[in-house]
Amino acid sequence: MAYFDAASAAPLHPVARQALMASLDEGWADPARLYREGRRARMLLDAAREAAAEAVGCRADELVFTPSGTSAVHSGVAGALAGRRRAGHHLIVSAVEHSSVLHAAEVHRAGGGPVTEVAVERTGAVSPSAYAGALRPDTALACLQSANHEVGTVQPVAEVAGACRAAGVPLLVDAAQSLGWGPVEGDWSLLAASAHKWGGPAGVGLLVVRKGVRFAPQGPRDERESGRAPGFENLPAIVAAAASLRAVRAEAAGEEARLRELTERIRARVPGLVPDVEVVGDPERRLPGIVTFSCLYVDGETVLHELDRAGFSVSSGSSCTSSTLTPSHVLRAMGVLSEGNIRVSLPPGTPEEDVERFLAVLPEVVAGVREKLGAPVSAGDTAAGRSEDTVVVDALGRRCPIPVIELAKVIGDVPLGGTVRVLADDEAARLDIPAWCDMRNQQYLGEEPAPGGTAYSIRRLT
Repeated sequence: MAYFDAASAAPLHPVARQALMASLDEGWADPARLYREGRRARMLLDAAREAAAEAVGCRADELVFTPSGTSAVHSGVAGALAGRRRAGHHLIVSAVEHSSVLHAAEVHRAGGGPVTEVAVERTGAVSPSAYAGALRPDTALACLQSANHEVGTVQPVAEVAGACRAAGVPLLVDAAQSLGWGPVEGDWSLLAASAHKWGGPAGVGLLVVRKGVRFAPQGPRDERESGRAPGFENLPAIVAAAASLRAVRAEAAGEEARLRELTERIRARVPGLVPDVEVVGDPERRLPGIVTFSCLYVDGETVLHELDRAGFSVSSGSSCTSSTLTPSHVLRAMGVLSEGNIRVSLPPGTPEEDVERFLAVLPEVVAGVREKLGAPVSAGDTAAGRSEDTVVVDALGRRCPIPVIELAKVIGDVPLGGTVRVLADDEAARLDIPAWCDMRNQQYLGEEPAPGGTAYSIRRLT
């Protein structure tokens, strides 16, 4: 089985496994106690903190271990907002932040705090000028990921951090996806990360708060982890997390070049192997191991199941894989095709032959799913039929990608300049129909409310 979902959770690094087993024997005692076993545990905890701080590029007393990366984000956002309450309550996030950041923003908004969501470009990156333009006199905190979890786009953290520093606003960076590849550049103020993203054990996060940043931990406090992460430390997991972070950093240079070549191979060859595919994310400023693409006329959930049967573990941001029937907030913010979305994220050590086998299997899988759904063989297979000026497609009650498939089937039934109206109540249609128009060189005219859903209008140009 080829595991291609390292962006969700990287396989446990061998060094992490060794450190975990060793520290189970040596680090089980309370590091706050002064007897021999406690002192031994404290030495392990201090050494892990020093190693993690060196990898992050901060002081050891600025870093605490948390129960998860999500916990680190939530604690960091809440503590920074509380510490800066005299300056204001305004919070800035990007539209493509990890759900942990967006959930923290929702809680802040529900409590009456204003939140500005900065839009992104089609590549998934924010504009530093747009971020700077969102800063206000009452801004208490800004948040920006170092790299996107779904499409791998690297964000301009250094530029945004400079704008925030000039305005006197702290910047919290979610570095979970990138920290294993190197430290985060720029004059950031807070940082959060998660060990299971770089090959450490799950259940360990990092929260860094730079000296001088006003920070007020929220909730019940105790004496552990500077009061920022209460509860008994999972010392064996912490030791394994720090050891694996140091190990993956030592291997990063060689693996980065190798994985970047493999993902570039996928980016370049998939559009030629599979018709009607959109490769998304920045082609240059991106993480080494992540490549994401979307396929027209495909049910994402079925594609994932078929790839799993063929021996590949991948993930998807398609609405078809979600019980909410809404596409990924990242793909929606980027304005790209969401149906049939596939994210390939290669873990370190991925063999070249696994990638070649994936490229051999993928066309058959997508073609098989399209055939089952009755999709056009190719986007050009639309011959003029009735030549009516307007054709109405009723796709109400039908999930993606059926509305787009039905649109493709009838576009040839109208003359050049004629229109097709698609009636749909699937939220994904709002994103996928305009994306289809861009890919097929047709004109998207807009949407309007219709009984039972929404009417999307398309003019035939080709």
